[in-house]
Amino acid sequence: MDASDILVANVAVAAACFTVLWLISIWLHDVSFVDVWWALGIVLMSWTTLLLHGNHGPHAIALVTLCTIWGLRLGLYLLWRWLTYGPDRRYLALIGRANAERGWSFAKASLMLVFAFQAPMQLVVALPAILGQVTPSTALGPIAWIGVAIAIFGMTLEAVGDLQLVRFRADPSNADKVLDHGLWRYSRHPNYFGDACAWWGLFLIAADSGWVGLAALPGPLLLTYLLVAWSGVPSIEARMRRRRPGYEDYAQRTSPFIPMPPRRS
Repeated sequence: MDASDILVANVAVAAACFTVLWLISIWLHDVSFVDVWWALGIVLMSWTTLLLHGNHGPHAIALVTLCTIWGLRLGLYLLWRWLTYGPDRRYLALIGRANAERGWSFAKASLMLVFAFQAPMQLVVALPAILGQVTPSTALGPIAWIGVAIAIFGMTLEAVGDLQLVRFRADPSNADKVLDHGLWRYSRHPNYFGDACAWWGLFLIAADSGWVGLAALPGPLLLTYLLVAWSGVPSIEARMRRRRPGYEDYAQRTSPFIPMPPRRS
């Protein structure tokens, strides 16, 4: 199968999965678990590509392995968070506004604003794990090894940042405080920065595989945009400024994304 056939197959897989999940959301009256599928669905597409294309070269193995580690860790963490804390406030507000302002039912709002919206974005973000497998290869080049190192660094940073946040939230005495130690001393969103690094690393592995892999560039670009300018940093920053009295001072001295030494307050 060539690259176009592989993409069509993954579009079909994504469409089928998101349709089933949309039906489940109607039954649960909650769409928050879609974040879990954001990670796990990308893992599924990487394995779908590996099985359909049959290329077991070093680039394909590296991409599938790293993607699986990233996706399982993040997906299981988000599943735990959903089961522990319940529906996500962002989705509750989104669905609520659609119902109040447009008169949309839950089923229509969840389909139009969540599932039909996230499916194509998930496919674009997954492009490095898909297109990087298409070209047969015999060995990882220097660019691929740099990508492996960046991806591992990013996944480690993301996992440690999430763990520090979980431990901070588990202490009732921190209810009105701001997490400003550990990785969070150097970045207001170290987990998001780690996520971006992981996918730029995967892109470098894909790019090292050949020209088809270079076409995966929209993947890390879109993910970085989502994290920095749309659904990641902005939504959390607005909420934290409203609810945490010390957050403004923390924001003044702490880098918003890329970890850097804190500035004087």
